[in-house]
Amino acid sequence: MTKLRVDCFSVSIDGYGAGPDQALEHPMGIGGMALHEWVFPTRFFQTMIGKDGGTTGIDEDFAARGMADIGAWILGRNMFGPIRGPWTDDAWKGWWGDNPPYHTPVFVLTHHARPPIEMEGGTTFHFVTDGIHAALQRAKQAAGTRDVRIGGGPATIRQYLKAGLVDSMHLAISPVLLGSGESLLADLDLAQLGYRCSEHVSSAAAMHVVLTKA
Repeated sequence: MTKLRVDCFSVSIDGYGAGPDQALEHPMGIGGMALHEWVFPTRFFQTMIGKDGGTTGIDEDFAARGMADIGAWILGRNMFGPIRGPWTDDAWKGWWGDNPPYHTPVFVLTHHARPPIEMEGGTTFHFVTDGIHAALQRAKQAAGTRDVRIGGGPATIRQYLKAGLVDSMHLAISPVLLGSGESLLADLDLAQLGYRCSEHVSSAAAMHVVLTKA
C-alpha cells in the first residue's frame, strides 16, 4: 500500500523547520540552511550534485533511504519558490535549475492555478488548487505502488499531520538554534494523533528520529 512519508526533514533544537523571512537569497529563510549541514557532506548528496566521494554512515544511510521507493512528491508553495500571490509570469520554475532532484511527478499546493511544468530528468510540477486531500489523491495515483513524500515546508507537513495522513516522519534534529522561523510541531499533539517514536539514533551532525503512526 502506498504510504505518505516525510523524510530527511531538518529541524532546529528549538523546533523550527525553516528560518524567518524567506527570499530569493534565503531559500530556507534566514539561517535555515544551517539545518541541513548534516546531509551536505554525505555521499548521497555529493552524488546528487554531480561530485565524487562523500561521507558514509548514519547520515548517509538516512539520506539514501529517504529517496528509496518514492513515486511522487508533494510540496507547499513556499518550497517551490519565494513568489507570493498570483503567478505574474511563467519564468519561475523552482529553486533547482533545469533538472530538479525529484525525477517524479511533484504536486505543489497553491491557491493560484498554473499549467504543469515539465522539467528535465522526469520531474513535472503540477499545481493543485483544491487542497491537501486532492493533492494526495493525485500523488498516490501518480506513484502507483511506490510511496509519496512530502518535501515541506513546515506548514504543509503540519496540515497533513493534523489530518492524520502521514504514515511515517523522519526528522533530523540539527544542533542549531534559530530563535524564530516556521515551527514544525508547535500545538500538535502527536501522541493523541497516534504517532510513536519507532527509531532514534545520533550522528555527530544530527539526531535522527522516526515517528510512525500506529
